[in-house]
Amino acid sequence: MSGFFGPAPVLIAGPCALEHDEVNLEIGEVLSGLAGRLGLRVVYKGSFDKANRASPRAPRGLGLEGGLAALALVRKRTGLPVLTDVHEPGQVPAVAAVVDAIQVPALLARQTDLLVAAGRSGLPVNVKKGQSMAPSDMRGAVTKVREAGGRDVSVTERGSFFGYGDLVVDMRNFDRIRQAAGTPVFFDATHSVQQPGQGVGGASGGTSEHVPALLRAAAAAGADGFYLETHPRPHTAPSDGATMWPLGDLEGLIESALDVWRAAHAARARA
Repeated sequence: MSGFFGPAPVLIAGPCALEHDEVNLEIGEVLSGLAGRLGLRVVYKGSFDKANRASPRAPRGLGLEGGLAALALVRKRTGLPVLTDVHEPGQVPAVAAVVDAIQVPALLARQTDLLVAAGRSGLPVNVKKGQSMAPSDMRGAVTKVREAGGRDVSVTERGSFFGYGDLVVDMRNFDRIRQAAGTPVFFDATHSVQQPGQGVGGASGGTSEHVPALLRAAAAAGADGFYLETHPRPHTAPSDGATMWPLGDLEGLIESALDVWRAAHAARARA
């Protein structure tokens, strides 16, 4: 695996929703230090708009202009490449002028116009697998990006709907998506423990205590990298606080996942 999303393993991490600069930079500085100590490629992820929340009263974030300014500052201060998601084709030009990579959210992974706009940007594109999509369905999503000009594409597995309020992860999907779409495949451990609509006031709940086991399982199953939302004080986060991993515990978690990933990678190389 080469290009922006390689070599494996890669870590995509950051807050769910971008906040004020103090919090954004606190997270970015920890991630930058972790990249240096672990010899790991780290991409900083932060959303400027949470446009797909269940409740109309849920916090939306900084907005396009404020969010892009926040991401630009993180990149300048930490040296990390930055990634953010887009929800409408019209957002892509402004976003592409600031970030290093674009993300298509899971609930929009079948939206042709958005995928095409992301591909036309010329930037690397990470497409999150829709919660109701089969792994083979990602071939179509990736093809739309590539045919629009996107050459550096990845897919992120983030669980599949299990009833109305829970998600499950099929560990076979890393190989299945890779074979179907021909891309690196990452694992989003924090969104995979989300319980949509099960939190307070219509917000999503979650079971973050299951993040370590799922992350290590994905490392063994062949994920090309890890995707985690993290925060210094998850209980104060404006979005997805129930699933985010505490920033102070992040390095130990990634170290354990890397140990598993390297052992599994070596075993596959010997097979």
